[in-house]
Amino acid sequence: MATAERSFQTAARETAATTPIKVLFLIENSDVSSDRRVRMEALALSEAGHHVTVICPRQRGSPHHEHRQGMSIYRYPLPSLVGIRGHIIEYSIALPMTFMLAWLVLAREGFDVIHAANPPDFFYLIARVFKMLGKKFVFDHHDAVPEACLSRWSGFKLRLTRSIALWTERATFRTADIVISTNESCRRIAIERGRVDSDRVFVVRSAIGKKEFLEGRPRPELRRGRKHLVCFLGAIGPNDGLDYFLLAINHIVFQRRRLDVHFAIVGDGDLLPDIRRMSDRLYVGPWIDFTGFLSDNKAIADYLATSDVCITPDPKNPFNDVCTMNKVVEYMAMGKPIVAFDLDEVRDTARGSGLYVASNDPRAFGDRILGLLDSPESRRRMGKLGRRRFNDTLAWEHQREKLLGAYDYLIGTS
Repeated sequence: MATAERSFQTAARETAATTPIKVLFLIENSDVSSDRRVRMEALALSEAGHHVTVICPRQRGSPHHEHRQGMSIYRYPLPSLVGIRGHIIEYSIALPMTFMLAWLVLAREGFDVIHAANPPDFFYLIARVFKMLGKKFVFDHHDAVPEACLSRWSGFKLRLTRSIALWTERATFRTADIVISTNESCRRIAIERGRVDSDRVFVVRSAIGKKEFLEGRPRPELRRGRKHLVCFLGAIGPNDGLDYFLLAINHIVFQRRRLDVHFAIVGDGDLLPDIRRMSDRLYVGPWIDFTGFLSDNKAIADYLATSDVCITPDPKNPFNDVCTMNKVVEYMAMGKPIVAFDLDEVRDTARGSGLYVASNDPRAFGDRILGLLDSPESRRRMGKLGRRRFNDTLAWEHQREKLLGAYDYLIGTS
């Protein structure tokens, strides 16, 4: 880095450290209490002295407005619907409600920056209005929506949804003052497809803190009397691969005749009822615990601490290839070896702590699980590698500094 560039960044950091700003977070696909990444970003900015307000959908039981952990949170009712028609209805409600509440926040509390997380990529419409009033726009690029369309639809639906997704993505990148990407793949999309200057794109990974799961302890009863426990942690949706996992379990139990392995599916999602029915059709239900959503980190940590192998069954497709799965980092934080399909970003994240299945073959996936279960030394070695990489590079403590550095740049260029 040139001396002039270093001096500029140093000056920007010093200016930012003495210049608190007001940040308005916009979320559409979850309540902030359920979105760990956005919640931790908001808390980091609040702890750094900035005023933080959040507008998000309301989950059942949450107040419409509250002050919590240094944040002011405004919520609006929003149905969760599936399919293209459902998305149209959902966005038709979310966009005007968010726009209206943004004006309310401006009048009550004020804001200098809009920080919008995707999906969807429609909040640039709101940002453009407020940019005319001198506000800045930060695009927090969580998901590559055009790639999600490639992985979910075909034919006319694909052509329609992807053309809209590419258009709104380009408009969002053009509107953003800076872009925060969850990984290097999303950073490349911003630079190459979005034509954003590279110095305005910052990688801030989704992660947990170093101490978050340390209270977890092995609980032998979670193995249900069997020798081994294999654990899945995360959402259960259309791209998460639980159908592949069930087919792998069927292969392990009935083709490989391994009755000494128990499985835990820790999480919830729109497809959980379908996955439960599929487990019954495959006769593997007695070997699986479906925990549903667990709000208690201690309970989650106990499952991970007890498990011998953790899995990421998300199949290889254009969308999953550019995603960093939160569960991968959580497995690494607990020092657990991972079996995954060979996804670009999963491989880059887990590296030596993972074994990668080259094709979307559930039988090969099951065989890799068994290979690790039968090799305690490999499990220990891989777990240590994952834990070290988490502590040295991936933990939220490192990502927090990158987030604050991105805001230093934003403030320094104001």
